[in-house]
Amino acid sequence: MLTTAVKAARKAGNIINRGARDIDLLKISAKGPKDFVSEVDHAAEAAIVQTLLGAYPDHAILAEEGTAKGANADAENVWIIDPLDGTTNFLHGFPQYCVSIALAHRGQVTQAVIYDPCRNDLFTATRGRGAFLNDHRIRVSRRAHLRDCLIGTGFPFRDGSYLDTYLRMMKTMIENTAGLRRPGAAALDIAYVAAGFYDGFWEVGLNPWDVAAASLLVQESGGLIGDLAGEGNFLHGGQVIAANPKIFAQMVTALAPYRLELERQRTPKLVDPAP
Repeated sequence: MLTTAVKAARKAGNIINRGARDIDLLKISAKGPKDFVSEVDHAAEAAIVQTLLGAYPDHAILAEEGTAKGANADAENVWIIDPLDGTTNFLHGFPQYCVSIALAHRGQVTQAVIYDPCRNDLFTATRGRGAFLNDHRIRVSRRAHLRDCLIGTGFPFRDGSYLDTYLRMMKTMIENTAGLRRPGAAALDIAYVAAGFYDGFWEVGLNPWDVAAASLLVQESGGLIGDLAGEGNFLHGGQVIAANPKIFAQMVTALAPYRLELERQRTPKLVDPAP
């Protein structure tokens, strides 16, 4: 299954690289505020789904652009796919984007592939067998103090949700770390935690296809991943902290004051009845 996922990711990467040569000629549409999709996203996703369903026709698909949505709805095996994480980067020629493919069996991610077509970097993991970058085993960093760490994040950039709270979170992390980075492709950022390039990462407002493959990479490289409370509801909950074990605990503590504030903002306010 991992070999099939790698084959699918490389096919998508070839489509992305061809599109990158003529970005100005691509057809682009907006799914929402600051949320773009191109014909490359659709073509890459179609190639991935065709490869996966060709090998496993009874599996289900959960993909960002909706290809094969609803097929095999009761399947125990679900492929979770982001054909191009970092579309805005791609459309501007900024070389930080990736293909992300995960297989979940009964809700647990068991296979993971993240492919960076710009650098030809291939991250892979199988549950219980470790995580790899270009066939070399990777481990999370060993730093023990948050003040020494390089931390990645992403902004709630589409509709501005949580922005004021997020700016305060950023201020806290800037003041308590060695540096903060925001390249703009969450799946690749979390893979960098697994490889030890970052010591930690956090973001809110993510989707399952942003997180699924990268989460297994972190776990198989000795790291921890959870929601802002440090719990396991990160795949569908939209909130993520990923780090080595010591830094994970420190990040949960540092960001704790903002967790309830974010929850309050997510809960619709009750409207008082008219007098």
